[in-house]
Amino acid sequence: MTFKYKMIKFFFLGTTAILAQDPFFKSEAGTYWLSTDLHIHTVFSDGAVWPSIRVEEARREGLDLIAMTEHLEYQPHAEDLPHPDRNRSFNIASGMLGEDESLKVINGSEITRDMPPGHINAVFIKDANALLHSDSLSGIQEANKQGAFVFWNHPNWDAHRKDGIARLEPFHKYLISNELLHGIEVVNETTFSEEALQIALDNNLAILGTSDIHGLTGWAHNIEKGGHRPMTFVKVSQKTPAAIKKALFERKTLVWFNDLLIGKKDVVSELVKENIRFGSPKYPEDKTILNVEVTNEGSVPFHMEYLGEFSFHERATVFSIPPKTTITLKIKTEERKNSISLPFRILNAVIAPKKYLKHEFVVK
Repeated sequence: MTFKYKMIKFFFLGTTAILAQDPFFKSEAGTYWLSTDLHIHTVFSDGAVWPSIRVEEARREGLDLIAMTEHLEYQPHAEDLPHPDRNRSFNIASGMLGEDESLKVINGSEITRDMPPGHINAVFIKDANALLHSDSLSGIQEANKQGAFVFWNHPNWDAHRKDGIARLEPFHKYLISNELLHGIEVVNETTFSEEALQIALDNNLAILGTSDIHGLTGWAHNIEKGGHRPMTFVKVSQKTPAAIKKALFERKTLVWFNDLLIGKKDVVSELVKENIRFGSPKYPEDKTILNVEVTNEGSVPFHMEYLGEFSFHERATVFSIPPKTTITLKIKTEERKNSISLPFRILNAVIAPKKYLKHEFVVK
């Protein structure tokens, strides 16, 4: 190992440690918003990198958990990289982790079929080889026997849906009614499907967003310039894979995609409440202009639209709070008040197709 390589490795690991200590979103004491990517690929299916790169990327980007989800049936590198064991990618990636490492890696697979059912991911599996069946239903049933969390990948993929619109087939309805399908990707790579979001809401499926990365996340999502891969967040009381799995089955999920937060109303509302913090209000001197500091504790900017009766002294009623930033609102209340309610629409908090979260903050 050359001195130059040692220095690069030291800087790389040092950066990782800093990122890993800084959570993406704040939460109440004793709970955590944990970040996951449940759909990634390596050279052990149709990806372009070795499993170690996926681990290093996740470390650098501060993720809490990734799932190795190679295609079971689609093996374009098989001639150069023959491997009878479909767990190999997971074994390599998980073998890289230290005992006290915050990042966790779980085993998964992508059952790769034409539509229907399309591509189905199973994560938290015990043995990927057992999912190889001649028909897709048997593979999905086997995943469920292993206690897997099973979800539908990119239901809006234009290779399967020429109009880009996600819709349920009888096969999917069968899976849902028999509790064999538990989630659906509303975000995959660079696409967001409102139709998939509505399917999730109508059928009580977990709302998921994944990178489905095949190349490098840095290239695909402009990480060096502040971009990020799509992630699924879950609210847990313990930083363990078991707690994440439980939250997934309970549908306590939220997607971070570009500047959007996407999820069920109660989950999105909880994150907003914990990450937009109002400070103690003050009236300066003899004025009736209430000054209150507002802090964005999260890693996403919040785009706010004020819906109340008052007007602001130094800004319009539509404004943004950048990540990890404090601004001051100057509210013209006309008379001094002991408390006021401030209703907002969060314009980048999506709770249904074309519907955005309304949240009321009480300032005392």
